[in-house]
Amino acid sequence: MVSDIPAPPGVDITRPSVARVYDYMLGGKDNFAVDRQAAEAALRITPDGPEAARANRAFLGRVVHHLVAEAGIRQFLDIGSGLPTQGNVHQIAQRVAADAHVVYVDSDPMVLAHGRALLADNRTTAVANADVRQPRSILDHPDVHGLIDFDQPVGLLLLGILHHLADDEKPGDIAASLYAGLAPGSYVAISHFHDPGEAHPEESRSAREVERIFNQTMGTGRWRTHDEILAYFAGLELVEPGIVPMAEWRPEPGTAPGPRNSIHHTLIGGLARKP
Repeated sequence: MVSDIPAPPGVDITRPSVARVYDYMLGGKDNFAVDRQAAEAALRITPDGPEAARANRAFLGRVVHHLVAEAGIRQFLDIGSGLPTQGNVHQIAQRVAADAHVVYVDSDPMVLAHGRALLADNRTTAVANADVRQPRSILDHPDVHGLIDFDQPVGLLLLGILHHLADDEKPGDIAASLYAGLAPGSYVAISHFHDPGEAHPEESRSAREVERIFNQTMGTGRWRTHDEILAYFAGLELVEPGIVPMAEWRPEPGTAPGPRNSIHHTLIGGLARKP
């Protein structure tokens, strides 16, 4: 039986939180009954949800390691970072380059409380309270500027965040505003809920049904097509292998991507460079 943890000040435990639902999918303990109920409602349609969450987390790890070890990136801006778990960006980056700077950006009070507690003694990593819907507030945030030099290349991580913006919130414009603040040679990583459309009609029907449940329970969540997701990379140079299911993005040597089941199409994404 799961026992709820005490809620930090400002945390509403009567409404599900995207960050806490994701934490539950990853097997974490920083969630409440309302989050588990929302997650279980989605899992009845797509029981592979936890596998998708783990695939997204593994994608994050491979992207960050590639950017530090191969592309020479030494500063990261992780927007919509979510609750701390194993394999956080600063842990991966600083394992390769101890001088790597990381700023996590989120607006969820529970994420902020846990992140600041975890990073209290880390002088090269910070947590900033800002909303992705206001990109200028992120680029101008003093906690961001304390560690990020925007005259140098940055690794911008938009993992699992743009799909929580409705179409009328213009996620493409938000992404473009963020890119405009980055130096040439910066990189952008995106992962996004995917509706495979007519190519995989059964998975597409599941995607639309889960989208309906998400919007009933959490008020946010869009499963977009490959072309819609590709549009977020406008003006950038995609890194091979392009926009693919998470397990297919540069898997570790000796690992298999797994069967091409419904989970294969749930999340897709990629990495691109600002020329």
